[in-house]
Amino acid sequence: MKINISKYLAILLLLAVVSCKKDYLETKPSNGVTRDQLLSHTADISTALDGAYKALYAYGANGTTGHDNFGQKAVDLASDLMGADMVVHLAGYGWFNRDYQYAEWILPDATNRRPDIVWYYYYDIIKQANIILSVIDQASGPVADRESIKGQALGLRAYSYYYLINLFQQTYKGNEGKPGVPIYTEPAIDGKPRGTVQNVYDLILKDLTDAETLLANKTMPDKVHISVNVIRGFRARIAMLMEDWGAAATYANKARTGYSPMTSAQYGQGFSQISNPEWMWGSLITADQATIYASFFSHMDVATGGYASLGGQKKITKALYDQIPSTDVRKTLFRTPGTGTSTYPDYNQTKHHVPTPGSWVADYLYMRAAEMYLIEAEALQRQGGQDANARTLLETLIKTRNPSYSAGTLSGQSLLDEILLQRRIELWGEGFALMDIKRLKTGLHRATGAGNHGSPSLDPVVYNLPNADPTMIMKIPKREMDNNATFTAADQNP
Repeated sequence: MKINISKYLAILLLLAVVSCKKDYLETKPSNGVTRDQLLSHTADISTALDGAYKALYAYGANGTTGHDNFGQKAVDLASDLMGADMVVHLAGYGWFNRDYQYAEWILPDATNRRPDIVWYYYYDIIKQANIILSVIDQASGPVADRESIKGQALGLRAYSYYYLINLFQQTYKGNEGKPGVPIYTEPAIDGKPRGTVQNVYDLILKDLTDAETLLANKTMPDKVHISVNVIRGFRARIAMLMEDWGAAATYANKARTGYSPMTSAQYGQGFSQISNPEWMWGSLITADQATIYASFFSHMDVATGGYASLGGQKKITKALYDQIPSTDVRKTLFRTPGTGTSTYPDYNQTKHHVPTPGSWVADYLYMRAAEMYLIEAEALQRQGGQDANARTLLETLIKTRNPSYSAGTLSGQSLLDEILLQRRIELWGEGFALMDIKRLKTGLHRATGAGNHGSPSLDPVVYNLPNADPTMIMKIPKREMDNNATFTAADQNP
């Protein structure tokens, strides 16, 4: 007999709460509260909302305690490893290697780990958001608090569906009528069918529109909480995927308002502190909530003593590195070829490093202003007739990294290619590689030869793929196929 997904998740959550040690619970989302417990006051609901934010970096969210299961940054790392610009040095302990080799997402049945982890992770956040949304309008407390909590919950739900639809289906444009993912807008209902891609985008757009209204003129206590700028940043991302270039430019501009590009000195300090003036949204991770070996920095930064120091170093390709001028601070965040060691090989990344070597205390980044500059520049160029404005905007950003930078008189396709190149350089290692390959419909093309993919580094196995190859999307997890009564074998991704 098939089991309702909501009941299934509730059982898992209850088991997680009663079986874990106290110190482990402190790094887990506070999602064990009941609906009745949340009804009383906005202060209580705010506590539950904070628990939902903790889910973004929780370890072992679906009961799988592998050291590649640590929330959003695990998804980001897997996605970047499936792109063209990140190389795995050696096999190391094997974490994420099957993602790099395009094998993890299509594994059959019970061995299909990554899709199962990802499906649970995002639907768990959706469940928490839906519980909050089901009680917030009736809660006592200041109206402004109710609006703020509701807007943030809608933002978390939209964020979760944004990733689900892009991981379990091809890009939006041209695929609007293809199967989407089940849509849940209430905390406890029967399993839903997949619907369409358009259905999911319609909900995302509605949630973001409502959230923008609710969060307008609200001041967040910190960058952990979703602000109206972050909502507008999501809206810019969605508009870009939908190829709504006017909306993409408008929302990217609004999103970056109040934020300035970091200086060269700040850029060289790395990407691990939420206090960075360019960060718009992230997780503040304290020493007692760090997930140690099961963390993003364990897999990225040699200085942690984690998996990156045990053969799993992450490197930029020579092909991309060579396109960064020597006057650009971004080039200094990768090991200069010819100076490498066994610990820090040539092209090894230091962009993502902990503030204190040997410490695990480092924050997670989810959105920053530079992305918005790049979205706006691309969207302006694609509208036609705005190349000059796109060039100016691009130069405004890149000159903070490379004072001698100039876009010259680039126009048309040459300007677009330059914007996309700068996007690859600027956002390297931040989780955008695979989604950009899909939305740009370029297919996968990995450079080979010295300093690129392949020997003597770990063999990625897959070097080239056509646009919209089925291996670029995740299989529906076996547990969902078994437990969702609306699903048949025909609902599985190819």
